[in-house]
Amino acid sequence: MKTLTAIENGLVKAETFFLVLFLSVMILLAFAQVILRNVFGTGILWADTVVRHLVLWVGFAGAAIAAGSERHIAIDALTKFLPARTRHFARVLTNIFALLVCLLLADAAYTLLLDELHYGGTMVLEIPSWVGVAILAPGYLLMAFHFFVKSIQSFMLATGRAEEPGTA
Repeated sequence: MKTLTAIENGLVKAETFFLVLFLSVMILLAFAQVILRNVFGTGILWADTVVRHLVLWVGFAGAAIAAGSERHIAIDALTKFLPARTRHFARVLTNIFALLVCLLLADAAYTLLLDELHYGGTMVLEIPSWVGVAILAPGYLLMAFHFFVKSIQSFMLATGRAEEPGTA
């Protein structure tokens, strides 16, 4: 389990790095566009398209980080009233469900990527259109991995093989 947790922590660091990188590029391009348009009456033709695609990349990096820190979308109104052991089993089930959904979406995203590789054109600056959607399948797989690790951690808590974080 320690190996999986170490791998997950390394992935979160890499995801955070790329999130900050992509977000920085987005902010710089958007700021440059505003200055160029308002001060010089011109702009960078390809900047808006790149920023739009980077929003997708930032979204998937953020979603993977959220899944890794168990801050992804959750409806826990009922689970708050469950005993700790039952709550952990409920988390196992919801994490496995989220894992399966992510795997199905990763498969669909891979099909989309193959279609873009085969039929797609270019976005801007002769960059192939598949580059814009290349994050989809890996993004879903990263989320699936985080849900997998969280389901194992919850299972170990539910069966008493691990202690609650912060209680030791």
